[in-house]
Amino acid sequence: MIMAVDIGNTNIKIGIFDNDKLINSFKMSTIVNRTSDEYVAVLTQLLIHNKISLENITGAIVSSVIPQLDYTFCNVITYCFGIKPLVLGVGVKTGLHIKYDSPRELGSDRIATCVAAMNEIGTPVIVVDFGTATTVNVVNEKHEFLGGCITLGIKSASDALSRQTAKLPNVELYTPSKVVAQSTSKAIQSGIIYGTVGQIKYILEKVKQETGLVNAKVVATGGMSELVSGVENIFDCTDRALSLKGLYHIYKLNSDKLQ
Repeated sequence: MIMAVDIGNTNIKIGIFDNDKLINSFKMSTIVNRTSDEYVAVLTQLLIHNKISLENITGAIVSSVIPQLDYTFCNVITYCFGIKPLVLGVGVKTGLHIKYDSPRELGSDRIATCVAAMNEIGTPVIVVDFGTATTVNVVNEKHEFLGGCITLGIKSASDALSRQTAKLPNVELYTPSKVVAQSTSKAIQSGIIYGTVGQIKYILEKVKQETGLVNAKVVATGGMSELVSGVENIFDCTDRALSLKGLYHIYKLNSDKLQ
């Protein structure tokens, strides 16, 4: 079994692959000051709860947007499974050609989702990732990552609205049935969800216009994707596990280095 670990700003997503299939996935909170011992305890309990034996994990790959946790989580994996994980970074083969002014600035999570979309959906493809930040990522038919854009995530927008105002509450997010709301809480939900859909719809139109990829498929991913995926028919599919699948593809591509 191969473990894929996607360390994000809010959550750490973990996927277990066996015979090229994602057989289980779970997540834990991202806590920067949590020690290796604490992460070992949480990870072990999650594996036991999901009936996965530590001895069955024979390989691992890690993607991280939190540099402070890179060393910590590599130690956790080595301690738990006796293996050295592959860390997605410079020098790791992805099959993706990065057309970016400074490739080192590109988040590994964006690379992973694009690799998954490229391999499982085909190109050209546009990946919209609804996480702590919302990112739009473009891959052409030559497997070139052309760039994209980054904006405020859905939950981040809700938290900021509550934090920066005196009377607006922090509300639970779900997709309201209509735009015009009759309460403050529903008005916030409406504004954030429908506002996000309108923003993404416009961005997708501009992306296709600028790149000429008018027939590109559009896939939504990320923890918040299901809040917006059913509002309008702007996505060809939704796959919340895209980053984990991309990491597995990258692991297999670099398997010769891990022997």
